Amino acid sequence: MQPFRRILLLSLILILWGTLKSVAQIIEKAPTSPVAVDTLKTGEINSSSVQINDVLLTGYKRTKPNTILREVPFKKGQQLSVSELNSKLSLCKRQLMFTSLFVDVEVTTLKVDSGHVFIHINVKERWYLFPIPYFKIVSRNFNTWWYEENHSFKRVEYGLKFQQNNATGRNDNLNIWFINGFTQQMSLRYENPNMGKNLQHGINIGFGYRRNHELNYGMDSIKPNKLGFFKDEKQFLIKQGYVDLTYTYRPAIRSRHSFKATYGSYTIDSQVAKLNPDYFGKSATSIAYFDLGYNLSYNNLDYAPYPMKGFSFEIGLEKRFAKNGYWEFTTRTNNNFPITKKSSFQLQSVAIVRAPFHQPYINNSLMGSADTYMRGLEYYVVQGVAGGIVRGTVKNELFSFNFRNPISSKTHDKIPFRLFIKAYTDLGYSYLPDAGISVFNNKLLHTYGLGVDIITFYDVVIRFEYTFNQLGEHALFFHNQTDW
Repeated sequence: MQPFRRILLLSLILILWGTLKSVAQIIEKAPTSPVAVDTLKTGEINSSSVQINDVLLTGYKRTKPNTILREVPFKKGQQLSVSELNSKLSLCKRQLMFTSLFVDVEVTTLKVDSGHVFIHINVKERWYLFPIPYFKIVSRNFNTWWYEENHSFKRVEYGLKFQQNNATGRNDNLNIWFINGFTQQMSLRYENPNMGKNLQHGINIGFGYRRNHELNYGMDSIKPNKLGFFKDEKQFLIKQGYVDLTYTYRPAIRSRHSFKATYGSYTIDSQVAKLNPDYFGKSATSIAYFDLGYNLSYNNLDYAPYPMKGFSFEIGLEKRFAKNGYWEFTTRTNNNFPITKKSSFQLQSVAIVRAPFHQPYINNSLMGSADTYMRGLEYYVVQGVAGGIVRGTVKNELFSFNFRNPISSKTHDKIPFRLFIKAYTDLGYSYLPDAGISVFNNKLLHTYGLGVDIITFYDVVIRFEYTFNQLGEHALFFHNQTDW
């Protein structure tokens, strides 16, 4: 199988290259960077500084002007040096694109005379209303669903997802979901991050209910680091209800404070408690909880879905009040160091500590979810109460271009396409007091590999990764979730 997989990866790259060659007639060269702007050049201004006469906004229909101006790092009447202005022009586009309100932003300078300029910001708004069918694989990742679960459609969710983004023009969102399939659920959520006179305050409120006929009751007793499942078509094995409220404070453009309160409850069937008495602890069949949490985030990335330079981090502290309550501390970092104009080194990390260390099964998640995993260990689950992952990735952009949209559209006239190759390695550790038959707990873990990333329409990132782990296993993995 090893030669076959290598040939498959090479063939995939060649097919992509050949496809791009064959459609060259409808391709136009794309900007070298998603944050390219029209800056002032040496000689255009005779003075050492310029004054901004005004900031002109065009292209918006639903979005409120104040919501746009909140992200603009300069204002009318401001005096700046030419270098400062050019730096802020690039920052302006990055911050507007980071809002996810626009498919493209153009920032240009209009010179009045040797010392005065207008700033013109033209935006292309996204589609904001999505009353669309919902279809999602519920497995931990695509690879597990395809190979271990035989791509069974019994492990998918389907339904209607009504999503109204930018509902009132303030980058607020209203989501209503009615989902069937593996999980039956309904939820309602409203988020408004731009409230108050200075748009520094926000709220996020939601509630939901879900239930399942099939449940991951615990770790498999025979296969190391595999989940055990139990199914009963006649009755629901688990039911969950919750309501949460989050208040956010954004004193500056890059930083955000969040305070969250959640009340919820779980109920499991007695069959589950018999299979795993430690699911909730002490053979309990129900639990009610109240969570209080605080999160501080900072983002200075050039392009959030796929950064090439910049830094971001999150720090979170949560207290759960319940029969088996705990304190949890989490942190995530994302550092990106440019090497050349089209290549960079990315260093990411995540750390989790949960105390006390002895927790019931439901509180022991660590590695194996869609947003916290080691590349090359996608087929495994590594529980833990303390641990972390460090990722190192070198990536280089091979080419980028825009497809002209064959369907006439004022706001979506171009479909971007960028392709990167990368090499990477991951290190990880997960501590669990009673590791049982686990082969990954309480030891240093390491993986490495090569990959291809594709970035396209609506910030979609598709990743193909051929990874080796310390067990000597190697495989081709596919991901379409946003990389943490």
